[in-house]
Parts: sequence; structure tokens; C-alpha cells
Amino acid sequence: MKKLKLCILLTLLACTLCACDTSTTPTKSPIILDEEPIPTPITDKESSQSTEESKTTDIEEIETNEPEDDTLPPNPGMARSRLTNEWVDEEVAYTRPIAVMIPNEKAAVPHYNLSKASILYEANVEGRMTRLLGIYEGWDSLDKIGNIRSLRLYYAFWALEWDAYIVHFGGPYFIDDLIAQPTTQNVNGNLGGADSLAFFRSDDREAPHNAYATGAGLFNAITKKNYSLAYRGLADDRHYQFTTKAEPNTLEQYGTAAKDATYIDMSGCYPLTRCYFEYNEDDGQYYRFQHLSGSSDGPHMDAATGEQLKFKNILVQNTKHEEIIEGYLALQCHDTTRDGWYFTNGKGIHVTWEKTSDFGATRYYDDSGNEIVMNAGKTMVCIVEEGDTFSYR
Repeated sequence: MKKLKLCILLTLLACTLCACDTSTTPTKSPIILDEEPIPTPITDKESSQSTEESKTTDIEEIETNEPEDDTLPPNPGMARSRLTNEWVDEEVAYTRPIAVMIPNEKAAVPHYNLSKASILYEANVEGRMTRLLGIYEGWDSLDKIGNIRSLRLYYAFWALEWDAYIVHFGGPYFIDDLIAQPTTQNVNGNLGGADSLAFFRSDDREAPHNAYATGAGLFNAITKKNYSLAYRGLADDRHYQFTTKAEPNTLEQYGTAAKDATYIDMSGCYPLTRCYFEYNEDDGQYYRFQHLSGSSDGPHMDAATGEQLKFKNILVQNTKHEEIIEGYLALQCHDTTRDGWYFTNGKGIHVTWEKTSDFGATRYYDDSGNEIVMNAGKTMVCIVEEGDTFSYR
């Protein structure tokens, strides 16, 4: 980490950081707090002490239900994350993320350190299988990431809008032109030289499902390839539009247009993954489950951390698609007229989305044409082939 911090500071002295937006846009919706409970009358004089304890407990419970006050950084030397709007160390906020290609099928699970990704994309590949693209910050300390598989072209365009290093093991020939562009910076496990420093293979699975990367290895490969650790000014300074945890977006400002959504079922879009999300009101997170073909139904767990994958925001993005050759797909990442849904805090609204350039952010708008305000935290992006259906309730 000291080596990383030194390199970042040197890089920051040499260039202007254009992609670190530490500002926030507060939501207009009111904060709704739980009402204070009415205390039970007490007639026994000897119970006065317990009454005072009860008052203290009531106050503590009310404070627990209030939104977290994240107006100021908890420690010096912190900045807002471009990916989540949460407070992170400055060196994390100012370092470009990695975008890792991860398979999602029975032979590929369990995954390692997938819960550490701040943004997670899922889309179909050939044969209606899905692959995941994890966007990670603070990646240099991770000791096992993956497993890792080959790249598909559309995932590269989602990685570019974060100005991320693309981490993968090769890919079909039609990714070659984009990968050859000088602005596309990747670490490829199929290459030797500096790239090979990032990866290792385990002996607990058969190839190709046993390839992993380490944060230290990726750092070595990236620095040896003379890639900039600092944002290059190619991507938008601001990606998602966030509010803070102190002023959460409840979607209540949309009235009846905001639908109850405590269960989101994506099995109609991902027939081999059959993933779904359940909302936990206690922590305001959507927990991810999946029922992989040939496997059991259950929580999507991270083998490295022992945690179930969970998200504050879920975006569902309808996308045009076509088959290129031999089942390989092309998904239209650049568009201005497609629609989708945004889910957070147990509710959902209809949205439209647009992406107008390779490095430009995908932006989401409500039905009045206003860019949506997302809650601070991790985001799951479900890319859906137009015509497929999902459900929520």
C-alpha cells in the first residue's frame, strides 16, 4: 500500500485529476423517521429507575433508525468514491479501478472477492450463460480475485466508462480492434511478459475455471506496462448522480409511479443463472441469490469473505442484441432510446437510459426526463436482452 500511495502521489503531481467528483446532489424527498413509541404508564414508584432506562433505550432505538450522517468524512485524508459515493481513502478515490471478467456457471463457483466489487454487471453470453464484470476500487490489497475468463466486446464498453483497466483471459477475435486502441488499457492472462505477473492458477479446479489475479500482481503488471494509476480525463468526471446516506432517496417523491419491489426475479432474463434479489428492510440492501443450472438454489456467497452479495441499487437495462457468429452476441451499449428500471429501498421506478460515447457514462432518467438520484452504496446492473422479461413484487 505504501508503494501504491507513493506512485499515486507522484502521478497526481504530474497530471490533473479530472474524474474525481467529491460533490453530492441531495435528494428533494423528505426524510421519514419512525415515530417515537408511546411509553407505557408506570405507577410503581420503585420502578422509576427502570423508567429512566426505558427512556434511554427508546432514544437509542430512535437514533438507530435515523439515516446515517455521512456529511463529513469519518477520518482525515478521505474523499467520496466515484463508484459508490461513500467515504474512502484519497489514494483509493484517486486510483483507477479494475474491471474483471468473471464467469457465472456451476463449474465457476464459488467466486472469490466478488463481494468487494463496487459495481457488478451481469449479461448473457453465448448459450444463454452469463458473465459478470466487477468494477473494483481499492483492489491492490486483494489476494485472490476471480476466477477470470475471456472478454466480450460489450463488457469492454462498460469498463471504459469507468476508465478501468480490463482484466481478462483473452477473448474472441472481434475484440482485437478495441483492445489494440492505445486508450484501452488491459491486463491479459493469455499474454506473457508483464501481464503474466498478475495471475496464478489454483489446483482445486480444472482449467479454465482456475485462473485468478492478485491485487499486488495487477499493480506490478500495470506499473510495468506504464499505465497511469490516476484517472486520465477520458471518462466523465461524474458517473452516477448520488445523494448521501444522510438524505436518502426513498423514491416516495414519485408517488404511485414508484412500485413496491422487495423481491426482484431475473430468471426470465438469465435462464441458466436464474438470479433473484430479496430486500432486507433492516439494512436497506438487496441480497443476491441464484439457482445455477445443475446446482442448488441459495445465496450468492463470496468464498473469500464468507459474505452474501448485496446491493443498495439495482439497475435493469433493456438492450438491443444480435448474434454475430457461432452464438457470440453483440449488445448495443450505445443508445438513447432504451428503457429499464431503477430499484432502491424496496421500491422501483421506470427509467430510460443513454450512452453516447465509448468513455461516456451510461445515464438513467425518470419519466419526466430528470436524471435519477441514486443512493450511496454498491450497484448491480442487470443487462437484459430486449424482449426478455423479469418480475418484481
